[in-house]
Amino acid sequence: QVQLVESGGGLVQSGGSLRLSCAVSGRTIISYAMGWFRQAPGKEREFVGAITWSGTSTIYEDFVKGRFAVSGDNAKNTFYLDMNSLKPEDTGVYYCSASTNLFSNSYAYRSPNVYAYWGQGTQVTVSS
Repeated sequence: QVQLVESGGGLVQSGGSLRLSCAVSGRTIISYAMGWFRQAPGKEREFVGAITWSGTSTIYEDFVKGRFAVSGDNAKNTFYLDMNSLKPEDTGVYYCSASTNLFSNSYAYRSPNVYAYWGQGTQVTVSS
């Protein structure tokens, strides 16, 4: 069994920052990418950003470019989502995920369908 556990969510004022962590444990898997998604109330889950297994490629959704950054620490089996200049519209439940699919085009990692493992989510609330 593989477990992904997010932490670091909370309430922050507009313009503030948060760092989300995702700790991976359990059965060893080959993860080719780690992704972050979010879901606001009444909306579908949407892609935020991802990092490939080698750490050499990161991709982001347009609405977070320049504000959010995905990174990883393979030695700790943990990866992160650093969020800066937060806006009220960033409010939602943030999920980390692991993909065991290898794609030559990292654009494929924007789809939640390519991720086999998911965390339980952590709430991020940005007040105006």
